[in-house]
Amino acid sequence: MQSPMMMLFGRKSMRGPLKLTPMNRPVVVKVALGNVVNARLRRRGMERVEPELAAVFAPWLTRWSLEADGAPIVTQSSRLLPVRRGGEAAMLKAAMHAEEIAGHAVMGWWGGHGAARLLEAQDDAVLLERVVGDRSLEAMARGGEDEEAMRILCGAALALHAPRAAPPPATLAPLPQWFRALAPTAQKRGGVFLKSLAVARTLLADQQDVRPLHGDIHHGNILDGGARGWLAIDPKGLLGDRGYDYANMICNPGPEPSRDPERIAGRVAIVAEASGLGRTRLLQWLLAYAGLSASWTLDGDWQGDAGPALRIADMAASWLESG
Repeated sequence: MQSPMMMLFGRKSMRGPLKLTPMNRPVVVKVALGNVVNARLRRRGMERVEPELAAVFAPWLTRWSLEADGAPIVTQSSRLLPVRRGGEAAMLKAAMHAEEIAGHAVMGWWGGHGAARLLEAQDDAVLLERVVGDRSLEAMARGGEDEEAMRILCGAALALHAPRAAPPPATLAPLPQWFRALAPTAQKRGGVFLKSLAVARTLLADQQDVRPLHGDIHHGNILDGGARGWLAIDPKGLLGDRGYDYANMICNPGPEPSRDPERIAGRVAIVAEASGLGRTRLLQWLLAYAGLSASWTLDGDWQGDAGPALRIADMAASWLESG
């Protein structure tokens, strides 16, 4: 199959091959690739895509024989486009950050068990099974079913942490490496960050049940897969103590839970029992994770409000101190 550029600028052009110069190459490439995507979008009645964004998707639409099936989605870490290949609904994810690329290696290792199936992967792009169930853990948490949502998240973590026959990917990031942002913030800001750093160092020096981790289990990353059950998306691809994955899920969705200590305490009780970690060790991981999360926001490149994570870190520290 010819590349998009060859089909648009090849020898069948009435004016002959277009000569690309240093001056016109960026504009021509962006417009050409935009035309490829927008032609595919028009065939499905979708709106135009900006040339810069179209250029991200165009090579993969051609390479993997895809048709756009919805509007693009732009996040802090990647660009996504709902697509179809034959009759199968899928999600094209491209221009991923390095951590996203590493994370999708573990998607392949999971093999569709507890996670969306990885259909294709190359360079900074993947094609994933599109998970289209009607239920939402975020809606459940905000609609009076918070405890049930937490139990579902725990079940999802158990499925992902189950042993596999194949060895895990060699590209998984060690959990101590993941925590490297915490120390500079603790030294700079003190307070609860110092408590978070101290407990993180203790946990990381004595990790238990080390295995591949999702790294970002929360209400928006566990989706309703219908008959296939609840399925994970968007892993970070870490290797470490499974307690980290359980701490993460307690802090979401949004800021509302962090304003309700009773709600957080109830979540801790549910997760401690379902995971088998025990209350004290779970609280330690919660303090470590919440401090790390706040450090990414305050001193890293992640956009957001550090307030919810700091409130939860304070709760965890207080409960640990009171026993």
